Amino acid sequence: MCFHTSQTKKVVKLENRYGVSLSNPDARDAFDIPSYHLNGFSHPDMLIIPQEKPSVIAPALWGIVPSNKKPEQIRDYYKESVQFGGGLNAQSEKLFEHFIYKHSALTRRCIIPVTGFFEPHEYKGKKYPFHIKSKDNDVLSLAGLYTIIENVVTFTILTKKASPLFAKIHNKKNRQPIILQKDFEEDWLKNDLNENGIKELMNLNFNEEDLSAYTVSRDLFQMKINTDIETIIDEVKYEGVVI
Repeated sequence: MCFHTSQTKKVVKLENRYGVSLSNPDARDAFDIPSYHLNGFSHPDMLIIPQEKPSVIAPALWGIVPSNKKPEQIRDYYKESVQFGGGLNAQSEKLFEHFIYKHSALTRRCIIPVTGFFEPHEYKGKKYPFHIKSKDNDVLSLAGLYTIIENVVTFTILTKKASPLFAKIHNKKNRQPIILQKDFEEDWLKNDLNENGIKELMNLNFNEEDLSAYTVSRDLFQMKINTDIETIIDEVKYEGVVI
């Protein structure tokens, strides 16, 4: 599962990379601050590129909420749904059946740009976080879904069965976020993409040779420690923990 991410690029870098414009210019300063560790369970504001307006990059709350809720009900919904993962991830296998996902599958897909994300690796009963990023330091485009609740956008990251690399890293759950290949990013946001086309894109594996994966500080899992710091993405080696 993908509950922890990082996004350290300036907004203009994302705008140039995807050919988009920030939907709310007043938010630029806030999103220009590097986020080295975004903990999904705090439901942070992140930037997404929505299918309904693929020319913009827009703020959205991480944690999808049913569109029939009201803005003032979102926080209570997060508290209720925490036992189910807080809406942070969506299993792609349930895309067209789940009571929330099926309403977004055809018309409200999105791209979530991140500079990296974290996955837990279990070794001798302890969890060790791995940081995964692009070897060339480009952003990674995670596939997601979103809902719109009046003026609030909420989103989730799609996951699937782990590829060989991620099966070694996330060796307990054997899941991974869906990373879109650059050549298929625009396809993911096309309005005429049908169910079979969506499934085909979700089943494509990102080239693992283009990814860098290494262990970082176990502080990442400590709620009482501020881990949104630059050193949280530095490599920390542990004896016996290898993939």
